[in-house]
Amino acid sequence: MIEKLPSLSRCFQGIIPGSLATCALDGTPNVTYLSQIRQVDDRHVAISRQFFNKTSRNLEANPRATATVVDPVTFEEWKLGLRYVRSETDTPLFVEMALRIEAIASHTGMKGIFRLLSADVCEVEWIRPVSGFLEPAAPEDCCEKAAVDGPMTEIRALSLVSCRINRAVDLESLLYDVLGALDEVLGFRHSMLLLLDEKSRTLVTISSHGYGGSGVGAEVSVAQGLIGTVAATGTPLRLSGMESLLRYSRAVRGTIEAAGGGAELRREIPLPGLPDAESQLALPLLVEDRLIGVLALESRDPLAFEEWHEEFLLVLANQIAIGIDRLSEPSEDEAEPESKAPGASHARKPRRTFLYYPSDDCVFVDGEYLIRNVPGKILWKLLRARRDEGRREFTNRELRLDASLGLPAVKDNLETRLILLRKRLELKCPDVRLVPVMRGRFALEVDGEIDLEERAAG
Repeated sequence: MIEKLPSLSRCFQGIIPGSLATCALDGTPNVTYLSQIRQVDDRHVAISRQFFNKTSRNLEANPRATATVVDPVTFEEWKLGLRYVRSETDTPLFVEMALRIEAIASHTGMKGIFRLLSADVCEVEWIRPVSGFLEPAAPEDCCEKAAVDGPMTEIRALSLVSCRINRAVDLESLLYDVLGALDEVLGFRHSMLLLLDEKSRTLVTISSHGYGGSGVGAEVSVAQGLIGTVAATGTPLRLSGMESLLRYSRAVRGTIEAAGGGAELRREIPLPGLPDAESQLALPLLVEDRLIGVLALESRDPLAFEEWHEEFLLVLANQIAIGIDRLSEPSEDEAEPESKAPGASHARKPRRTFLYYPSDDCVFVDGEYLIRNVPGKILWKLLRARRDEGRREFTNRELRLDASLGLPAVKDNLETRLILLRKRLELKCPDVRLVPVMRGRFALEVDGEIDLEERAAG
């Protein structure tokens, strides 16, 4: 029996799948790859049990097994002698391992099918490095990741993000600044903030950092994929080795489809953000028990996020959530609207056609999708008021008082919806703009001519 399991944390992140060898009572061996093997404490590991019927029978009859794990940085291989102790199905350990599998399963359309049956806890009786597996690396070839420059990086990050939250004068500047701070201090190049639309139960990307094209407006349904799972459970989740995890899940899906069970599977959900992300970390934005949204980070580096990042960033996520909630409150100085006819101009102007579908409040511009749901309904109200009344300026207050928009009576997230609408207009038709005039008031500016059409679906 070992006194203490040495630190092999990289080996348990799933970047290189581990394997498990068991033996039946008659001596017949069985070797299988593991979707998860994780360290529980100094003397125990947990193995995910999903489809391993032969492995399960062997462990119940003969509790000894040998696991093989590989360090994805140094490629050192280790053998662990295990003794099966118990299976857990309703403990925090089980829930944590199950959420990881559930997030991957929902991406590949196998939620409810590709799932954790139990977390099998095993005592580590011995551990041995596999000698001669690789030649030792020269000192100059060491692949260890360099630490982020500067002392007390965590404290500096906490201070910087806190300062930017406090100095933010509006919601849009807060969203922009906090993602920039995560890159500036911690080196997280790709991040996004998704806020909850309670009416549609979707998470809408309201701000992103580090992506070539704008991802604003991308949606994720609650309980779908990593981000949706975090939103549904209110629990942070970290995944490493995404390629191998998805490949494993897709292989299982292919086996089910080949056996004629494809009708039970849902379509695969594309991953938002980087198409080749190797690691992801998502954290809930909570105010008390109320979900505001999700902070999601990703990287092409499979070892980008460590265990301490998860705990530390949860502190920052709580501050971000409080800041968003504060700046989403209606302002006390929201002014009454004024009517203002647009000035005449003899210059040649572009012409836009906006098409509105009232069945789902979806708006197209020049035949291309623009926006939907409440922001789509708001845009249509503004465009019609401009056409029918010559209106140019509007207030947040009048939108809140307009029952036809269907805004919730409490926490209507109007500012969030206006930011999303403004960014989508900038992306799809920059000649139509929402321009802040003062707090609680904005103007609809149109450089050209617009035509409005309303059409029933179908």
